[in-house]
Amino acid sequence: MNFKSLLVTGSSGLIGSEVCTYFSAQGWAVHGVDNNSRAAFFGPNGDTRWNQKRLETELSNFRHHELDIRDRAGVLKLIEELQPTAIVHTAAQPSHDRAAQIPFDDFDTNAVGTMNLLEATRRCAPEAVFVHMSTNKVYGDAPNELPLKELETRWEYANQEDFNGIAENFRIDQSKHSLFGASKVAADIMVQEYGRYFDIRSCCLRGGCLTGPNHSGVELHGFLSYLTKCNLEGKKYFVYGYKGKQVRDNIHSLDVARFIEAFIENPRVAEVYNLGGGRENSCSILEAFALAEAVSGKKMVWEYVDKNREGDHICYISDLTKMKTHYPNWSLTKSLTDIFSEIHQGWLKRQKD
Repeated sequence: MNFKSLLVTGSSGLIGSEVCTYFSAQGWAVHGVDNNSRAAFFGPNGDTRWNQKRLETELSNFRHHELDIRDRAGVLKLIEELQPTAIVHTAAQPSHDRAAQIPFDDFDTNAVGTMNLLEATRRCAPEAVFVHMSTNKVYGDAPNELPLKELETRWEYANQEDFNGIAENFRIDQSKHSLFGASKVAADIMVQEYGRYFDIRSCCLRGGCLTGPNHSGVELHGFLSYLTKCNLEGKKYFVYGYKGKQVRDNIHSLDVARFIEAFIENPRVAEVYNLGGGRENSCSILEAFALAEAVSGKKMVWEYVDKNREGDHICYISDLTKMKTHYPNWSLTKSLTDIFSEIHQGWLKRQKD
């Protein structure tokens, strides 16, 4: 394999660390950018230094760069120095609840930080492939306008034409996003614009519930990770609205990394993909409780709050048709059962360590 270098922002986070590990195993030189902002956003429970140390210990061709993507000069200097083959941008303020409390930090990280990376790429590494981890929150709460029907344990799309879920042509404006969703819309559109205007090979991956064993899940972000942690510790989990029947599709971080590899190997310009677990990996909160209990053997302790989170989706399933059409060799390799089992084992290992 020819020498290739990868720059990963948010390298100590769930997706960033998975991407670092995956590409390192493929022989790439991997450069991680992180400054543990998650601890600043969420407190000690959000700390990701453990993951940074794990990468530095386990990956011989990994180098950590302590850098805040809001540091425009620092970002420019690093990309000019490294001249990476590809850039995978996963760094973000990831919580739509937290964004309302720290609006400037949220926008400066998500929108301005992305702009810093794009402009540095245009100036210093225009041939690099740019992969941006966006979010399904760019659609705001517009998916809630789809007709739904209530089943015993979940909400479901009422119309057959919606069965596969939300496609990439779904509208992203005239809806409530949360400030987080709005800052991510700004980043998403800017990535597309740099692609079209400057012909940068790029994509926005509008993630559903991205998950896996290396997630530092907290109540405000990291649905399955935090739920599993609560189950293990006997801690009360709060369900906010929609009878606990709200549905998410869940994708393992490894399958995210695999799709990123597929895109980098055969890149396009300014593409958008809804990246999630699709219908086969979808579950409601009530169904997630049952899955967690089956793995741990412990009953879930939970309390219902009759007020949904602002802008929250009632039923969101990613339509994976476009992804699979453009990249037919890619498919999900991790089932819901695999995901719950691995997250459970991940928390057990961290408790021992």
